[in-house]
Amino acid sequence: MRPTPSPRQAGFTLVEVLVALLIMAIIAALGWQGVAGMARSREISQAASERSLRLAAIVGQFEVDLQSVYDSPLVPTLSFDGAALRLARRGPGGVQVVVWSLREGVWLRWASPVTTRGSALQEFWLSSTQLPAKDPAQLPLLAGASDWQVYFFRGGAWSNAQSSADVAAPAPPPPPASGASAAEPPRPAAAPRNLLPSGVRFVITLPEGTLTRDVALLAGG
Repeated sequence: MRPTPSPRQAGFTLVEVLVALLIMAIIAALGWQGVAGMARSREISQAASERSLRLAAIVGQFEVDLQSVYDSPLVPTLSFDGAALRLARRGPGGVQVVVWSLREGVWLRWASPVTTRGSALQEFWLSSTQLPAKDPAQLPLLAGASDWQVYFFRGGAWSNAQSSADVAAPAPPPPPASGASAAEPPRPAAAPRNLLPSGVRFVITLPEGTLTRDVALLAGG
């Protein structure tokens, strides 16, 4: 009786195993790149969303400052020198000086304490014109800005904020105090002041594009 031959054992050759491992490695690499790309896209989208929200909050604060302008006879109420916009604004319990400036690509805001004394307001205004570049009181708001311009709306048209403005008629000198001597010199009239514009337009260049915003001044004339 002849012996029955044993069946051949099924299996993979070494070459087949190596080819299979290579294919799996390629699929894993492609899958990882896809996951990494999705993660990067999500991070970029989240950063853009956060920057948009931050920009909206900054512009909102800028508008609040302008709409709270206080027309003071003691300091220039609103002025722009090409680099910084200074204004006196009503704050909770008094008046303060606020400065918006652009330095080294960073949009900054500085605010003085609120005061009810005219002498202190004048001191804060003088301090605002001499702020050092690294003043810790300056709050960095947004990076990446490359340029900004400010325009005032006067006489039905927009003009550069650094151009000459209409001047308000000076107030008449106060009457002499009762019982004053006839030889006492009259009190001088108040110095003439620039009329406030009725609107402010600011244009700032950002990596996302140019942002333009018009703000009506409640105290404007």
